[in-house]
Amino acid sequence: MIRFLIKGLVRDPSRSLFPFLIVTLGVMLTVFLHGWLGGVMHDFLDTSARFSTGHVRVVTRAYAEREDQFPNDLALVDVGELLRELRQAEPELEWVARIRFATLVDVPDEEGETRAQGPAVGLAADLLSSSNELRTLNVPKALVRGEVPRSGGYVLLSEDLAQRLGLAPGDRFTLISSTMYGGMAIGNFVLAGTVRFGVGPVDRGALLMDLADARQLLDMEDAASEIFGLFRNRVYRDAQAVAVAERFNRSRQSDNDDFAPVMLTLGQQQGLGEYLDYVETFSGIMVFVFVMAMSLVLWNAGLLGGLRRHGEVGVRLAIGEDKGHVYRSMLAESVCIGIAGSVTGTLLGLAIVYVLQVKGIDMGRFFKGSSLMIPGIVRARITPATCYLGFIPGLFSTLLGTALSGIRIYKRNTAQLFKEFEG
Repeated sequence: MIRFLIKGLVRDPSRSLFPFLIVTLGVMLTVFLHGWLGGVMHDFLDTSARFSTGHVRVVTRAYAEREDQFPNDLALVDVGELLRELRQAEPELEWVARIRFATLVDVPDEEGETRAQGPAVGLAADLLSSSNELRTLNVPKALVRGEVPRSGGYVLLSEDLAQRLGLAPGDRFTLISSTMYGGMAIGNFVLAGTVRFGVGPVDRGALLMDLADARQLLDMEDAASEIFGLFRNRVYRDAQAVAVAERFNRSRQSDNDDFAPVMLTLGQQQGLGEYLDYVETFSGIMVFVFVMAMSLVLWNAGLLGGLRRHGEVGVRLAIGEDKGHVYRSMLAESVCIGIAGSVTGTLLGLAIVYVLQVKGIDMGRFFKGSSLMIPGIVRARITPATCYLGFIPGLFSTLLGTALSGIRIYKRNTAQLFKEFEG
């Protein structure tokens, strides 16, 4: 029966070509929009996780309330013991300590007087004893001039900040900040190289240095601003992150001290949870809109096709074919068209998404002054859902359109069929 219906659709394109094109176009747009939106959100969350929030992050309660001020006087202490505890309890995550601080970069002239000054946001990570942080922060690929620090006393500056201060690799300068205990912190460093991550808030004025150097400069022995937890495959899983955070916070719920550590998930920071909810909601609305729009178009196409196939249906009814069987056969035809259109539309949509995933689109000028941790080159992304999501509007719209237009079969009066033919 299915083979008979498929042959009919192939040999009579007027019955199938227009619905097939509509389904193909709708599915292709659905796949493209889902891949594009998913890619943008993935880049946004991945960049935020690597630089700002981690997949989960441990800070003190007081630090969490004022973290925009980089309050290292409220930083975590006994970090070595806390890291050992976290690595033992949650081995599926990679745990690292970091220090974030505000500093002033002072560039001297030949006589030691200030030639240029500029504020910077310092980020200290373990750059020397482990290659994981270099890979997490994507430092080798972001390097513009110079090299990655090989020993203590060398730092990296964002290319934009280095150009504003007139610094080149090998130049010496002074960092001025405050220690963990409120004293003045002053240290001389050498510029190892410059970096550009393609992320506006980072590229405007970032300074990257080794964790040991920062601890010595800021008098933060065995202390850190925050501890990042990152899933080893770098994919954020909200349910698992929430479970990890709940276990950690439950074990410390009796400690009401402001300096007690607390764990936050990525979704609980900087409103990122709202962005995740927004994307899920938008994806659902997008699929619903395409289902309804295509259903309306296919309904009208079915009505027009029904007029053209008025005689065919009449003959089938006249020779004794049951109305329900005719109706079901038309639904089966629509399923065949829906599958064919969904497969074709999905392949076309995946081809477009793949090109955008490899090439990307440079949208840096639109995010130039933005504080969002989103890369300048935005890419689409193919996920398992991208490969099957288009089948939802593709199949539902054809079935719904045919189901609505085919109701008129039941309105045919079989007693009047021969009079219709005579007319």
